[in-house]
Amino acid sequence: MAYVDFANFTSARRAFGEAGLVARPPESPATLTALEWSVVALARKDRISSLSEPSRMASALGVLFGDRPNPRLADPKLEALRRLSVHAWHQGYGLPSNEYDAFLDAGFTSGQLEQVLASISRGRAARNQGHHA
Repeated sequence: MAYVDFANFTSARRAFGEAGLVARPPESPATLTALEWSVVALARKDRISSLSEPSRMASALGVLFGDRPNPRLADPKLEALRRLSVHAWHQGYGLPSNEYDAFLDAGFTSGQLEQVLASISRGRAARNQGHHA
């Protein structure tokens, strides 16, 4: 009989854990630090294009006219939060699965994910009401 150690597969463990089939360690409280909340707030002004590598044309224009500030963060955990937040500010709950995985792999919890998305959703609603009022 074959044996496959699913505990070493992140996606499988996450999927089985969310279905309640694998015991998960208790999560820490769903809170972010002040620095992390500032990343979420700053991501509101970042464009979706800030998530991709600059094209050759953009690099050439940067040489001619000066580089635009790079919004990417040096800390991988904060960059995962920024990327997820940029998507959420622009697309709501329609997040690419790779950004969701990167967020959790960076050390955040599903509770923190829910907290970030709920906060951004409230911000998006307030912004939309301001435009229609």
